[in-house]
Amino acid sequence: MRNETFVDPWSLGIWALLVVVTTGCVPEDNSINSIRVENETLKKQVAKEEALLSSLLDGNKIMQQQIDLLNQELRDAKSTTEATKAEAKHQTEQLELQLAETKRMIATQMTESLKVEEKGAQSDTLPRPMPTVAKVVEDALARNGYPLKVSVKTDQRAVYVTERKISNPTSLEVTGSRNQYLIFLQALPDNLTKLGVKAEFERVAQGGRILSVSHEETNEIEHRLINEINKALANPAKT
Repeated sequence: MRNETFVDPWSLGIWALLVVVTTGCVPEDNSINSIRVENETLKKQVAKEEALLSSLLDGNKIMQQQIDLLNQELRDAKSTTEATKAEAKHQTEQLELQLAETKRMIATQMTESLKVEEKGAQSDTLPRPMPTVAKVVEDALARNGYPLKVSVKTDQRAVYVTERKISNPTSLEVTGSRNQYLIFLQALPDNLTKLGVKAEFERVAQGGRILSVSHEETNEIEHRLINEINKALANPAKT
């Protein structure tokens, strides 16, 4: 007689169902955990990007404030520059007016002074415009060793006062003399120029003693300079 194991079909069905349920639940739990992890990662990434965006917005706000500040400073600087230019222009105009007035006063004083100084001077009228004559006069004085002490020129008049010197250039003076020149020029119509020369001529003896000179001797010295100026004007190379 054989022994046979009896298997209850109902128990087998329950067992199979439990196996199926158990094996089906594990994948479902893993998927949920994976989704949760992914969601947390996404949340962290979103939070990080939101923080970055907020930081960028704050940075842009600060940059815009800096730009606005720089623009305001630029406008202020431009306004200040324009005001400075306007003030500088006004001061320049005032200085030009003062300079013109000073020149007018100098010309007036010079004219009055010349009226006195012309007395006793030798004069000549030269057929050249005053600027040309002025240049020749300056060259002649420099050539003969006369540094200028005073030089004043306007459009119509010029005055030269030389330093007093002791020398013996034979073209103008004689040995052992001391002299100082006052030269004045006045522009005349038709490009003519009036030349006046006044000399403070003295003779110097040994020991520095000053000797008196005659009026004729002083006139001779004045005429020598006038003649030298005329010679220079007649030379095309010098005019």
